Amino acid sequence: MPDKVAFASVRPVKSLNLLSQREMASLATAGQDVHQLFRLCALAVLNTGADLDDARKLYVDYSDFDVKVVPEPRGLKLELYNCPEDAFVDGKMIEGIRSHIFSALRDIVFTHHKLVEQQRFDLESSEGITDTVFRILRNAGIVTSDLPPRLVVCWGGHSISRVEYEFCKEVGYQLGLRGFDIATGCGAGAMKGPMKGATIGQAKQAYKSGRFVGISEPGIIAAESPNPMVNELVILPDIEKRLEAFLRLAHGVIVFPGGAGTAEELFYLLGVKMDPANRNLPLPVVLAAPESSAAYFEQIDAFLRNTLGDAVSKHYDIICGDAMAVAKRLKKQIKKVRAYRVEKQESFSYNWGLAIPQDLQQPFHPTHENMAALQLHRDQPVHQLAAELRRAFSGIVAGNIKDFGIRAVEENGPYRLSGEPDLVQSLGDLLAAFVEQGRMKLDSRDYQPCFTLVT
Repeated sequence: MPDKVAFASVRPVKSLNLLSQREMASLATAGQDVHQLFRLCALAVLNTGADLDDARKLYVDYSDFDVKVVPEPRGLKLELYNCPEDAFVDGKMIEGIRSHIFSALRDIVFTHHKLVEQQRFDLESSEGITDTVFRILRNAGIVTSDLPPRLVVCWGGHSISRVEYEFCKEVGYQLGLRGFDIATGCGAGAMKGPMKGATIGQAKQAYKSGRFVGISEPGIIAAESPNPMVNELVILPDIEKRLEAFLRLAHGVIVFPGGAGTAEELFYLLGVKMDPANRNLPLPVVLAAPESSAAYFEQIDAFLRNTLGDAVSKHYDIICGDAMAVAKRLKKQIKKVRAYRVEKQESFSYNWGLAIPQDLQQPFHPTHENMAALQLHRDQPVHQLAAELRRAFSGIVAGNIKDFGIRAVEENGPYRLSGEPDLVQSLGDLLAAFVEQGRMKLDSRDYQPCFTLVT
């Protein structure tokens, strides 16, 4: 069993700015579902830095963990029981972890209070969902009005080689030297590397307020606990709102090698970029890898062209083996983003002008029935096929590392994916490569696929 701290009591740094009295009372009297959601997110945050991507194992190892919210006249405190010892130094909780716990509390309370108790969020319309994402980000202090376009979203796998990690870090370093901030899914591997590199680059340029934004959601945070570089954490209610938050905040996107989760993010991005409504809207995308991993993006590029057509290649650049070239490319393209937003009088901090189809905004529940019903064929607009492929990869992520997905696969067998024969075969080849390269999980020695292909 892991080492634990039997009891700890912590207060927020900015208690008066965290929650209103009504919100504190709301959490203190909230039902079991809300308490359980916060308990699991708090446990994930306390597990920061652990070499683990199995949500269920974390929950089993700390099944006796609990957290209580105690309202006080000057704010509130949290009482924690049986929590990971690594979250403490000399009996005191690490400050970054303490900050992240209260970020989780803030986001869960805000969403519950507005959505459930006051019914202030409109999740039925596309505009309402976009507004919901904005208000959650604004409440978290992520959306700011006084910064130029300089936030680069970095996507990539948590299970990557050391060479790939060092390349991610070097790209981050080159971005940091050029004054860019970083947003990632906040976990390990390609999510940590760019932040770590940018920290050094910004320090060399004497930047005092670098932003390292971690964007997560309750279903994934236990498997991708915030890495130590994250200094701004926000938890969106589900994966679709998380993905929308990335693109609304991004001034540019870099995709590093990864597995099913990275493929899900890439197909979401391409589903948005290939929508005719976004034809003239600039959002630079670079697929980047060390020279030794060039074959990875050759296969990704071939899969994208095979499924979505050769025209998809105009929506991204591929740069391998040259971290400086990646940063320079982003710098050049983000200048165009700035010019476009100035011309259109659009916000630098939140990309309201980006059209995101509502079918990409609505939560996809990867049940066995829904996975089997995916329309994996080319007889549909390419941006819709991209959305269907995104859902396929989303289900595979759930079956690999999310607690509910692991349980569903154990109970009902692998997800079944079917469709146009050569498309499904191409998908199978890509997934087989992910398995062979150890990209599905951190410990992939005995990996059992959570999917089967029907051609």
